[in-house]
Amino acid sequence: MRNHILTIVLTVAATQSFAADTAPAIPARPEDIKFGPLQFDAPDASKFRFTLKDGTPVYMAPSHEFPLINVSLTFKGGSNLDTADTVGLAIGTGRMIREGGTTTMKPGEVDEAFDFMATQAQTSCGDTTSSASMNCLTSNFDESLKLFVDMLRNPGFDAARLDTNRGQALEAMKQRNDDAARILSREWAALMYGRDHFEARQATQQSITAITPDSMRAFHAKIFHPGNLIIAVSGDFEPQAMQAKLEAAFDGWAKGEKQANPIAPTATVTPGVYHVQKDIPQGKVAIGLRSITRDDPDYIPFMMLNDILGGGGFTSRIMTQVRSNEGLAYSANSRLGAKVYYPGEFRSGFESKNPTVALATKIVLEELQKIRDTPVTAEELETTKKQFIETFPRTFESKPAMLGVFVSDEWTDRPKGYWKTFRDKVNAVTAADIQRVAKKYLATDQMAILVVGDWKTIAPGDLNGRAKMSDFCGGQVTHLPLRDPMTMQPIPEADSSTSTKAPTASGSSSKAPAGSDKPASAG
Repeated sequence: MRNHILTIVLTVAATQSFAADTAPAIPARPEDIKFGPLQFDAPDASKFRFTLKDGTPVYMAPSHEFPLINVSLTFKGGSNLDTADTVGLAIGTGRMIREGGTTTMKPGEVDEAFDFMATQAQTSCGDTTSSASMNCLTSNFDESLKLFVDMLRNPGFDAARLDTNRGQALEAMKQRNDDAARILSREWAALMYGRDHFEARQATQQSITAITPDSMRAFHAKIFHPGNLIIAVSGDFEPQAMQAKLEAAFDGWAKGEKQANPIAPTATVTPGVYHVQKDIPQGKVAIGLRSITRDDPDYIPFMMLNDILGGGGFTSRIMTQVRSNEGLAYSANSRLGAKVYYPGEFRSGFESKNPTVALATKIVLEELQKIRDTPVTAEELETTKKQFIETFPRTFESKPAMLGVFVSDEWTDRPKGYWKTFRDKVNAVTAADIQRVAKKYLATDQMAILVVGDWKTIAPGDLNGRAKMSDFCGGQVTHLPLRDPMTMQPIPEADSSTSTKAPTASGSSSKAPAGSDKPASAG
C-alpha cells in the first residue's frame, strides 16, 4: 500500500515538474503577450439551406449539446403595412396571434398547453418583418410543433383578450409625454422621414379602438403564410427528419403573395434648430441628417467613421470631448442607422443639464467639422479596424445567431459573398476614405438639431458664455408643439410651432414662442 501511494506521489511530482519545464514563460507585462493570428472563416449559407416541397426556404443547423430545439419563422412585412387609420394593427396582431388562442382552443388553454410542455412560444410584428419562434425540449417537439403551427395557421383572436390588450395599450399611451426620450424619438422620426411615413407614424386612441378580430384576421392573412416565409431551425435534431416534420406541419397551408418592399419616404430633412418644450432639468438633444443605404459602397468606411466619431464608446471623439474632457453629459455618442430599402440616418445625441446644452451642441458640431477637415490618426484607424475585424466572429457566435444572419440576408438580398470579404474591405479602408465619406455625408449646415427641454434655461447657454442656442442656424428656432398622447394632435396651450429668433442670453426672444396653433412642418 505504501509503495502504491509513493508511486502516485512520484508520478504527480514528475508530471508537475515536466509541465513546469515545458510551459511557456509568463510575460513580465500584459502588453508583452503575443497572440497568434485569428483564424475564422465566415460560414457558407448555402451549406445550411434546404427547401420544402412547397418552395419554402429552411435553414437548419443541428447541435446536440442540449436536448432543445429552436424554431424561428420570419415573414416579410409588418408595421409598414398599416394604413394611416390602422396604425397599431400590426403590433396588435403580432401579439394576439400568441395571446388570442386558436379557433379550437381558448387563450388560457393554449397557455396551459405550452406551459405544461415547458415550451416558449412568441409572435410579434416589427417595422418590416414579423416573426414567430418556439423553443422546446427534443422529447416533446412533435406536440409543441403541432400546437405552434396551429396557433399560427388558425389564430383565434379572442375578443375578450383583445379588449384586455387594447386597454393596456391605451393606458400605456397616456404616458407618452412623461418621458422626454420618447418625445425626442417620435419628433426626430418625423423630422427625418415625414410624419405620414410608417417610420414616424404613431398609433392613436382612435386607431387602437378601431382594431377588431376581423381586421386582425385580414392582416394575418396577408403576412402569415408559407409564400411569405423563411424558416430557421437549430438544436437537437437530424436535418432529414426535421425536414419531414416541417413538411407534414405545413401541409395544406395555402401560399399567398410575397409582400413587396417597404415604400421609401418622400420627405426631406429641413436643416435647423427644433425644440419641444418640456420642464425638465436636463435637455435631450439629437443632431443629424439622412444618410445612406446598407449596401452602399460607402457603408463600411462610414461605419468606421461613426465608430471613431461617436459609436466606439469611451474611445470615441464625441464621448471623450463631451463627457471625459468637459463633463457635460454622462453619455454622448453617434450612430449610423443605414436602412436596406432607402437611406437611413446619421445621428449624434446626448443629455446635458439645461445651461450646458448649447455648449455640448457646439462641441459635437465641432467634432463633426473636424473629422471632415482633418484625416483621422493612424492610431484611430488601426483601433477601429481591429474592433470590427477581431469581433467579426461574434456575428456567428451561436447557431441561432448564424441562421438569423442567413435569413436576414436572404430577405434583404444582401450581395453573395459579403461576409467572406467583409474583413478585407474593412482592412482596405484608409484615412483618406474616411475623410472623403465625412465630407460627402456630414455637412453640418444640412443637419437638424432637435432639443427637448426647458427653452428659457437652455437658450441662454452656459454661465461662462462659451455657447448659446442663438449661435446655431442664424439664431432661428422652430418650436414644435407638444402633442396630445391620445390623439397625437398639437396641444393648443403647448403649441409654439412658429419659427422665431432664439432667446438672447437674458432669456428674452424676438417673438413669443407660445400661443400659436399653427402646426409645425415635419419636413
